[in-house]
Amino acid sequence: MRRDQRPTPLPVSVPRDPDVRSAARLVRRGPAAAVSLLALAALSLAAGPAAARDAAPRDTPLGSVTWRADLSAPTGDETNVSRADGVLRLRDHHVRPASARSPRGQAAVLLPVHELDRAVDRITPDVDVTLPAGSEVVVDVRGQDGLGKWTEWREASEGAPAVLPRAVTRVQTRILLVAAPDGAAPSVRSLSLSAELDVDAPRSVTAAASLTTTVYATREGLVGGTTANGHVITASDHFVALPSRRGLSPKGSAQYSVKVCGPVRCETAPVWDVGPWNTKDDYWNLSSARESFKDLPQGKPEAQAAYLEGYNGGLDGSGRRVLNPAGIDLADGTFYNVGLNNNGYVTVEYLWTGAGAATKSFPTWGADVNIRQQATSASTRVAQLAGPTTVRVQCQVHGQLVQSNGYSNDAWSYLPDYGGYISNIYIDNAAGWLPGVPTC
Repeated sequence: MRRDQRPTPLPVSVPRDPDVRSAARLVRRGPAAAVSLLALAALSLAAGPAAARDAAPRDTPLGSVTWRADLSAPTGDETNVSRADGVLRLRDHHVRPASARSPRGQAAVLLPVHELDRAVDRITPDVDVTLPAGSEVVVDVRGQDGLGKWTEWREASEGAPAVLPRAVTRVQTRILLVAAPDGAAPSVRSLSLSAELDVDAPRSVTAAASLTTTVYATREGLVGGTTANGHVITASDHFVALPSRRGLSPKGSAQYSVKVCGPVRCETAPVWDVGPWNTKDDYWNLSSARESFKDLPQGKPEAQAAYLEGYNGGLDGSGRRVLNPAGIDLADGTFYNVGLNNNGYVTVEYLWTGAGAATKSFPTWGADVNIRQQATSASTRVAQLAGPTTVRVQCQVHGQLVQSNGYSNDAWSYLPDYGGYISNIYIDNAAGWLPGVPTC
């Protein structure tokens, strides 16, 4: 649509569902006037704010953002960490995740969530470390999108930024310190992060349900040991271990959980440990997105392929001979509750892997149209559309009533590629409540 062309008048559309409040409340407020798009965007708040050009000048940067992590204060969610002068170190090189049965000591710090004033999907760390030979420092990041859903954790390094599967406006960082086999431990002096949004990156929001597959389960036991998220194991615990940090829940949370079905019943349990066998085998992901062992099909653990098919010479990722095909460890309480008396196969649903609603593409109109963190123009602007384009809509909600050129609409659409909401007034469609798009 040209800058000097006013939008096509939009008809009134009434929802069929009586429980939905004015699902397409588009009401003529008076005689329509021939107003340019820029004038429409500048309507005052008193007249009902438009979503475009109402909070910042056009040249306000929406590029990369940088912040420095505070490593000096305890976070309340850390394991085996000591601090001196703001430097992170391992407190005891004998402490290690129980399920992985690694000989190397490990410490972990979960930093507080960092709120951003823009949407991002690529995150790069700049970490100042001391690394004795054979030791490691790993920085993992994840993000929370505008619908409140967390991505999986992704490892990030200076030369290989973490690329998240969708745009986010809240970022959390986890620092992992791993001692060398001889006990020599690394230290971390500082950590800074930079993030940006790559709107041209390929996206994977689909209607696929959570992955469900059958894998071999073993009983973790190891009472008194410490899990990868810092939980001390008890005899009646209910949690599971999976062989990748990508689906590891923070201590005490169930943000990443599985539904395990055994011979007797099913149980939903959080992922609190990393193992068995591998630590970088996120087999529940598509082969193309898998961290390691990308030549294996989705749903097949590396240990299963190694034990039954001789994959990788029958060895796990650390070079150990695989002695069973386990793809999940069950804490004692979970193990017996689902009806197992011996190790055996169970059906597992990886509950966080469901992608939710499919997206539907629509054209937009207008210049410098703002994308908001919430469905109101008073919310933080997280991205901006410089001109007419095509956007992918995942869902829509009723939010702030927006008025332009004598028309009003309270519908806003969530754009997963931008991590925020756009007023439906700026979507070039005859219906104010978009057809075929579900409610968020």
